Amino acid sequence: MIVLGIDPGLATLGWGVIEAKCGKQHMVAYGCILTTPQQRLPERLLLIQRDMQTLLLRYQPDEIAFEELFFAKNTTTALTVGAARGVSIGVCTTHTSLLYEYTPLQVKQAVTGFGRADKRQVQQMVKILLHLEDIPKPDDAADALAIALTHAATGPAKNQFLMK
Repeated sequence: MIVLGIDPGLATLGWGVIEAKCGKQHMVAYGCILTTPQQRLPERLLLIQRDMQTLLLRYQPDEIAFEELFFAKNTTTALTVGAARGVSIGVCTTHTSLLYEYTPLQVKQAVTGFGRADKRQVQQMVKILLHLEDIPKPDDAADALAIALTHAATGPAKNQFLMK
């Protein structure tokens, strides 16, 4: 099974592709879709849409996992990141209906065994679990791989994380 993990963002949208087979996972590719504040919002969303389409064509994921958004302070940031996430979900829906979502707490718990792990602990476990020489950079790409690993680890329970 090929899993695409997505860490939504407007300036930096992290993505990571893993292959999960017989209880083992290995990294296929990872990276980020980058936009700049100098671009108008519609241009940024169009770039995300086009780059997501390219990723879907290139890697043909069987299932796609997103991180759920949690914001407590900045409403403007939440709205623009939500727009980027919405564009990503829309594009992914044209590829498959198997879209899942996980909270940051669930990702930390699945990858490190501790729901309150810090970013460095998650990154270190991504490196270990995928047998990588270095921690994937930037952080958003490492987070996307962690999301993909979380999904691969859910096994038969994955349907409870299917987007509603």
